Amino acid sequence: MNNSIASVPFPENEPIRSYEPDSDEKESVLKTYQKLKNSNIDIPMWINGKSIKSSKTQNMSPPHDHKNSLGKYYLAEKKHVELAIKSALNAKEKWSNMPWEERAAIFLKAAELIAGPYRDKINAATMLAQSKTIFQAEIDAACELIDFLKFNVHSMQHIYSQQPKSDSGVWNRLTYRPLEGFVYAITPFNFTAISGNLPGSAAMMGNTVVWKPSDHQIFSAKIVIDVFKEAGLPDGVINAVYGDPEMITDTILKSKHFAGIHFTGSTTVFKGLWKKIGAKIDNFISYPRIVGETGGKDFIIAHKTAKIDELVTAIIRGAFEFQGQKCSAASRVYIPKSISKQVLSKLKKQIATIKMGSPENFENFMTAVIHENSFDKLSRVIKKVKKDRDAKIFVGGGYTKSKGYFIEPTIVTTSNPKYYTMENELFGPIVTIYTFDDTKWDKTLSLVDETSEYALTGAIFCQDRYVLEDSVSKLENCAGNFYINDKCTGAVVGQQPFGGARGSGTNDKAGSYLNLLRWVSPRLIKEVFVPPKDYKYPFMG
Repeated sequence: MNNSIASVPFPENEPIRSYEPDSDEKESVLKTYQKLKNSNIDIPMWINGKSIKSSKTQNMSPPHDHKNSLGKYYLAEKKHVELAIKSALNAKEKWSNMPWEERAAIFLKAAELIAGPYRDKINAATMLAQSKTIFQAEIDAACELIDFLKFNVHSMQHIYSQQPKSDSGVWNRLTYRPLEGFVYAITPFNFTAISGNLPGSAAMMGNTVVWKPSDHQIFSAKIVIDVFKEAGLPDGVINAVYGDPEMITDTILKSKHFAGIHFTGSTTVFKGLWKKIGAKIDNFISYPRIVGETGGKDFIIAHKTAKIDELVTAIIRGAFEFQGQKCSAASRVYIPKSISKQVLSKLKKQIATIKMGSPENFENFMTAVIHENSFDKLSRVIKKVKKDRDAKIFVGGGYTKSKGYFIEPTIVTTSNPKYYTMENELFGPIVTIYTFDDTKWDKTLSLVDETSEYALTGAIFCQDRYVLEDSVSKLENCAGNFYINDKCTGAVVGQQPFGGARGSGTNDKAGSYLNLLRWVSPRLIKEVFVPPKDYKYPFMG
């Protein structure tokens, strides 16, 4: 019998390893990288705690070396999705009734496994299959996922502790039930941490999950599954299926027990999912929770008082880290004329020093974009810019896919603030700069707010506090995460809850208690100790 009230360890952000030259940590992760590179891994689906294979497979290759095979994964058929749903529903009662402290222990153990014995493996897998540099893999696959797990556990305890007021003779209690049914998690290629967090956060709150990772992230998703298994996650709590998103989604939505979706991906896909859910609303037991973080057209605006070196660094890191394949990546920049020549000159000089190639060479700042479709899309954009009159390639513009899908870090300059690359999400290493007249600051703020359908991240560089105060107010609705004198990427779990509104999602702030609240259905219990025995009130005489 447990008659205690547990208190989970207070979370601290995982320290980031530096992987400096000749360090043991660098040698260790490269050794693991080579081992995984030559592993020819076989990745089955994970349903009810069992490895499930099908008759169809898909090959996996590193984006920076697409002729090299990493192995294969198995594609789901409709029957496998139905089996995953059944497994999630069968596991639901026992899992949801497990004391929250026991669920917490599983995910805390998962965090420690990633911090220790699985760190090299999850980083190396992310480097290989998603073409991340070691630093980008470290801050994502290791540190951010560890932080998600630890801070979510702490937030879970916080939520459960929130209770209503009770008057004398009455005891009011809130219980936080998991959703009635199962949760569907869809995760993207670009962050291993997200692939662990989206199914993991819903499961932590007592839900069971059917999870579809991106086809281009399954290599590292397998490591996430291995971690959850070793941490003691019971069979059927999280079930992973791979393959055709349309078929998987349509099969999921046929179930009346569909209770919610936890999504990160494109705005177009998310809107399509919302429409499908809405069209089938009469089929479900309850109104499904729809939680999504989607696209971005993230901005940096500079005031004439901005410090040049800080601004240049923010543009380069914000636009080109992980090849711009972050929903928060800097994609449009507004610079006043008075400092534009200095900014552009320094950008040109610094970008010329950027090295690009395989992530196993730690001197490389950039690697390849994720797949051929992305490469083709981005190369078409570059070709368009070269043809158009109101824009030009200022830096970069080169590309090749002979060995890997490489796009040079590219700066576009334009005289048209509504030019194509200022409005549309590109998801690659292309940033567009618009130069404005210093006297038109307020007009430019309006441009920033009105140019894009998105509202995910944004940044301002300015040393004038009066201007900052006014600008932060005027840009209130165009970014869910807003940065002052910093790049618009790199939100830290527990410090900057992440998410945006408008076309960028439901702004439910992954990694915070706000997100976890979406995966529970509160129930109020009122107990009266001495109930009244007469229906009449005193005023009745």
